[in-house]
Amino acid sequence: VQLQASGGGLVQAGGSLRLSCAASRRIFSSHVMGWFRQTPGKEREFVAAVRWGSGNTYYSDSVKGRFTISRDTAKNAVYLQMNDLKPEDTADYYCGRARSGLSYTSTAYEYWGQGTLVTVSS
Repeated sequence: VQLQASGGGLVQAGGSLRLSCAASRRIFSSHVMGWFRQTPGKEREFVAAVRWGSGNTYYSDSVKGRFTISRDTAKNAVYLQMNDLKPEDTADYYCGRARSGLSYTSTAYEYWGQGTLVTVSS
């Protein structure tokens, strides 16, 4: 399956962006979709995840209360609404599909999108 991420850009601190990730094939109810982010020289960091079947969501402490992950099962798409952005949110954002079950580590995910850059200016 191919994942296409989009929606990144340049925004001032306190602003909002909405990222989208479209899958080329159907996502099944057993799957977990996640958003991660990465800055140069650092490992890919968990941001949020959603269980496709139940819609249950999970967040890192650093984004909880500011970011919202959602899914559109008809479109096989997952979104990340990012509000109250901070300069430390600047990173390349990636969507991925977990191999099996929920995981907060990038190695548990297969199929990554190409990344979309989010830059937050102070």
